Amino acid sequence: MQVEILKGKDAGKQGKVSQVIRARNWVILEGLNTHYRYFGKIGEHRGTYIASEAPLLVSDVMLVDPSDRKPSGVDWRYTEEGEKVRVSARTGRIIPKPIFQRKDGIVPEQWKDGPKDTSTEDTLESTYTPALRTFEEEVMEKMGISETSLRRKSYWY
Repeated sequence: MQVEILKGKDAGKQGKVSQVIRARNWVILEGLNTHYRYFGKIGEHRGTYIASEAPLLVSDVMLVDPSDRKPSGVDWRYTEEGEKVRVSARTGRIIPKPIFQRKDGIVPEQWKDGPKDTSTEDTLESTYTPALRTFEEEVMEKMGISETSLRRKSYWY
């Protein structure tokens, strides 16, 4: 998803959102809003600067309209089919939502079951029936063993 930075040293630059931190209302953009950290001299190593991307507030960025590549506000509307979509407030064109991709690279909507995957019917089949007996009592019942001796009382204190 492309956004444009509105405030700060990188104002006016556009970049792709790499991470969203909803709890803090932050977004992290690829290669933008970077700051450098110096890792000092340790023994023979003379030290180096490492760039890292700092988060931006969501209010400091604006979504880019894909039709003309300019920042625009977003409205939520419904299509004729009843689907809720994002629409550019300036041009009125639909801004598609990005495809969700897990960290391992799998897109859930594009997943196809393989020969070793468990079928939906097998996962929904109920194979366990709960009972108010212990495991030993269930095994004894299935094997036809009946115990006539009384159990000794046990106290849990």
